[in-house]
Amino acid sequence: MLSGLMNFLRACFRPRSDPYVHTSSDSNGRQDGLLWYKDHGHHVNGEFSMAVVQANNLLEDQSQIESGNLSLHESGPYGTFVGVYDGHGGPETSRYINDHLFQHLKRFSTEQQSMSVDVIKKAYQATEEGFLSLVTKQWPMKPQIAAVGSCCLVGVITGGILYIANLGDSRAVLGRAVKATGDVLSIQLSSEHNACIESVRQELQSLHPDDSHIVVLKHNVWRVKGLIQVSRSIGDVYLKKAEFNREPLYAKFRLREPFKKPILSAEPSISVHQLQPHDQFIIFASDGLWEHLSNQEAVDIVQNHPRSGSARRLVKAALQEAAKKREMRYSDLKKIDRGVRRHFHDDITVIVVFLDSDLVSRASSVKGSNISVRGGGISLPPKTLAPCATPTEAGGT
Repeated sequence: MLSGLMNFLRACFRPRSDPYVHTSSDSNGRQDGLLWYKDHGHHVNGEFSMAVVQANNLLEDQSQIESGNLSLHESGPYGTFVGVYDGHGGPETSRYINDHLFQHLKRFSTEQQSMSVDVIKKAYQATEEGFLSLVTKQWPMKPQIAAVGSCCLVGVITGGILYIANLGDSRAVLGRAVKATGDVLSIQLSSEHNACIESVRQELQSLHPDDSHIVVLKHNVWRVKGLIQVSRSIGDVYLKKAEFNREPLYAKFRLREPFKKPILSAEPSISVHQLQPHDQFIIFASDGLWEHLSNQEAVDIVQNHPRSGSARRLVKAALQEAAKKREMRYSDLKKIDRGVRRHFHDDITVIVVFLDSDLVSRASSVKGSNISVRGGGISLPPKTLAPCATPTEAGGT
């Protein structure tokens, strides 16, 4: 009986494999310290490169690239889906989006038998409603989940059309070749929703004309209600539903006066672009990259180097800038562990999607093999004991 008990305990508290170890296979990406990367892969419209560097104790950025069938029906549409989800207050919302948004998109594109702005809007709405249901369920045991949210940047390429949808301050930038000069120019495709932008502050003030404190300059940073920089997100339920802005939520998140209509929005800005033969690539990245690199600097780095490793190269360039701003060496910055690292830079996620004009111009009904890759990161310290899992949990995804 004693030996049986010992075997049970060993199964429950088996040490996790060390996530810091540099793995040899690139099929699912590689881990090198706090950096995860997949230097090269193929999607139905060309090639791609991904990289994620962790700064927070728990990685709050999540990301994915899904290529092939964008619906549940064999007839398609076929194409490529890219998602960058920059969480704040914790990882719960960005993880939820990573698990649900693309599935909703496939469901609605199946219903409409095509891709459209409406399909993308409905997928965002269903994701927001699903996370609200989760918060409602968990509120009695875990009230702080009401203060967790995420930015949500999505790109969909199908039938020569590029859809860009965004909530928050992640960014998509196109690199477009200029035939006459040979230069590759940066074109920002996404609209951002950050209170540091004057037009965003004006939008908030027009939506809340009776609230003189809808945006507040706090420690030299504009914040919505003095709490949060982004004006649109998934989650952040404490600023959308008044019933979640009360005890037992931490006092720092509670507003003094109750609000009657949502302060933040989950309505994405969506733009539609007809891709041109001279459109070379698109950089999708969380704001951690754009804090340190301009749009053109990022495009130049991608353009002037081989495709393989493009995302990792951009992350390194941003980290070098972050180190320079703190008057320290890049090699010393790399030695700083997660958690403390957040004082130097944010989590950074980069996905570079290269466009092969021959593949991009194909009809959305042309089939391609399904590809699914998610950005990685360290979720537990190397010596953390894995919690005991039931057989069904252990076998789940």
